[in-house]
Amino acid sequence: MDVRDADIRAFIQDVARATGTTFIVDPRVQGTVSFSRDQPMTESELIGVLLAILRANGLVAVPTGAGAYRVVPDDTAAQQPGSAGGSTLGFATEVFPLSRVDARVAAETLKPLVGRGGMVMALPQGNSLLVADYADNLRRLRRLVAQIDTDRATVDTVTLRNSSAADIAATVNQLFGMQGADGTSGALSVLPVESSNSIVVRGDATLIGRVVQMILELDRRAEQQGNVRVVKLQHADADELLPVLQQLVGQTPSPTDTTGGIDPATVAAAAGAAGAQPAQVISPRPGSGRRPTIVRYPGSNALIINADPDIQRTLMDVIGQLDVRRQQVLVEAIVVEISDAAARDLGVQIAAANEKGVPFGLTQFRNSGPGITELAGAALLDRDEDPDASETAREAALLSLLGLTGGLAGIAGSAGDTLFGLIINAVRSDTGSNLLSTPSIMTLDNEEARILVGQEVPITTGEVLGDGNTNPFRTIERKNVGIQLEVTPQINAGGGITLQLRQEVSSVAGSVSNRSDELIFNTREIETRVLVDDGAIVVLGGLLDQNESASIDKVPLLGDIPLLGSLFRSTSRSKAKTNLMVFLRPTIIRDSREMQAATAPRYDYMRDAQLQLPRRDNGERAAIDALVQDYLRTQPPVAPAAAPVTDGTAPATRDTAPAP
Repeated sequence: MDVRDADIRAFIQDVARATGTTFIVDPRVQGTVSFSRDQPMTESELIGVLLAILRANGLVAVPTGAGAYRVVPDDTAAQQPGSAGGSTLGFATEVFPLSRVDARVAAETLKPLVGRGGMVMALPQGNSLLVADYADNLRRLRRLVAQIDTDRATVDTVTLRNSSAADIAATVNQLFGMQGADGTSGALSVLPVESSNSIVVRGDATLIGRVVQMILELDRRAEQQGNVRVVKLQHADADELLPVLQQLVGQTPSPTDTTGGIDPATVAAAAGAAGAQPAQVISPRPGSGRRPTIVRYPGSNALIINADPDIQRTLMDVIGQLDVRRQQVLVEAIVVEISDAAARDLGVQIAAANEKGVPFGLTQFRNSGPGITELAGAALLDRDEDPDASETAREAALLSLLGLTGGLAGIAGSAGDTLFGLIINAVRSDTGSNLLSTPSIMTLDNEEARILVGQEVPITTGEVLGDGNTNPFRTIERKNVGIQLEVTPQINAGGGITLQLRQEVSSVAGSVSNRSDELIFNTREIETRVLVDDGAIVVLGGLLDQNESASIDKVPLLGDIPLLGSLFRSTSRSKAKTNLMVFLRPTIIRDSREMQAATAPRYDYMRDAQLQLPRRDNGERAAIDALVQDYLRTQPPVAPAAAPVTDGTAPATRDTAPAP
């Protein structure tokens, strides 16, 4: 056979005619064939020559049935349903399982070695490779995968006695230039194990030996530092932290020891009442014979630890997790009380007496203002005959008139020996009030806080006059009256805030009567425990109260007479409506920036209120600004600038300014 620059489609047709095989040629098949051989060939050899020529031209023959092939470009060979079997020139697909190397890393390594029509894909679920290529290339790739999927690294574990595994691992990583977040690189991997205070190293055997020797040397030098360490706390209180650490190491301070701050017996009793399990005591190293001791230095916020290095390390880990900046909570309350009261009274009182002033007919109603008896007594008694009785009657009439509300009209006269008098009292009153108070307070997480804005009112609790008014004395108790807010916030991990609070609004309503000094107090109090989201407003409670009353005082029978009966009765109607609501808004203050953001708007609110006062010269500073700048020698607080935005969206902010 001797073929020179023949069209490949014609050559395929000649092979089909010679071998009796059907070839379906894709329209994209193009090219020329040059082939020469001076020995005769069998049909199978001729088909093998055709497959080799097709592969050289970037083509592949895919079997479609008995004695039939489809000739297509090899860039679509991986998507074809079959390939030429039994020949090294055929296209095949195979799965390579991996045991040590990650499939995604191996796939990236093998991609440059796959033929133009081949494909390699990583299967992370089973850590395997899916490879499609010519059969001879698959054998080569199989040998390469076997060489790659091996681990010649050495793994060693070093247990530390005097140092922290995290600190030593960070030192080794910096020394060998490993910048990865997980402390690994291609040559060396160093990972700390906090639970056992150990370090696991992996890498070349020679390098591992050097690293292990260096870790042991660092741990040995740490033992020479001694067993006493002074820990200066940054945020936590030494008085509160000391009993916790003492309980961990099994140290029980004496009852007279005031350095512990909290009595450990009280802590143990509270834990037992709550059903909590006792804390596990950290035991010293076997054979050391030394019991750990923790004390507080009163001169500063510091702790002194005398213990073995391993116990010191454990305590330092605990202190590091507890000695953090505590969050704060700003609690703002709004108390709104709206009341509306209306009253209407109308009464007629009549009196009749003989010429000596002895009454023989009288009507009087106490809900109608001044009584007619006081006024008539003052008018009828003669000052010359009985000065004392006349003076007493006049004082009673004056007190009755001083308590007058509304309008009063009357007539008096005589008819023969009969004296008569009539007074009419009418009153209508409408009162409305709107009480709005906004107490606010800031406190640390899990710390109780209390604010009181009001007065101390004296209340008589006891009085002794003695015989003949000898050695008199009176005991007085003072009661806080005003707005009180007591709150203990607890910030939860989910972002909510649990509040144990008590809100009270009280005022003096007046005395019990005109002749008594005892006081009546109005009190609105809420004591509850609620869960609120950060920055959300929640209603704590409220009262909707509406009272209506009507009363009629009359003379029997006479008061029921139509028209004329109005002279013998007194009517009174009243209506009162009260709406009381208490709202609360807690806000978490996490850092100094949020503290400044909460302080500046409230400072500006007070400064603007001072600048709006009348009779101020243009350019004059507010009084609060002058005090801050001249006395405190600092500048007023300013709200921090908004954080920069990189994704084009508006920054999320929390409105901490007070409501106008």
